[in-house]
Amino acid sequence: MRFLLTPPRMLATAAVVSLAALAAALVAQYQFDIKPCPWCVMQRGIFIMIAVVSVLGWCLHRVKAARIVALLLVAALGVAGLVAAGYQHEVASKLASCDMTFADKVLTALDLEARWPSVFMVTASCSEASAYTLLGQPYEIWSGLLFTLIALGSLLTLKRRPRLHA
Repeated sequence: MRFLLTPPRMLATAAVVSLAALAAALVAQYQFDIKPCPWCVMQRGIFIMIAVVSVLGWCLHRVKAARIVALLLVAALGVAGLVAAGYQHEVASKLASCDMTFADKVLTALDLEARWPSVFMVTASCSEASAYTLLGQPYEIWSGLLFTLIALGSLLTLKRRPRLHA
């Protein structure tokens, strides 16, 4: 575990994991016809933001303040993603429609469906999207697990004291 807990390695890992999660979602959508709901798409956006912040933090990791800000933002985004996945699983999946929920309002306000439809086009309701599973668990559970690991990794990296070189 110590291997991952240096700031550059943690930031690189967060970026790779986030982009892999996005790629997996797109493969599931386009190869296996798994249709995303607004909360699924919101989580994609959070994974993209984690990747961007992580790459910027990785590039600037020699600047202590930039490294700390990047790790804090990645942790906060991980928590935001976990909240989104939890909300999708516990609340939105039980709604007849997820129109005009927070996720739908954000996607509409940012016009993401029109700007990048191949990634952000909503094609299912939340109850439909939660019916899809991978290894017996809904996709939002897997997403929430990844967000949790990213947030914990970032926080543990911040907590870790750097070793002094002799």
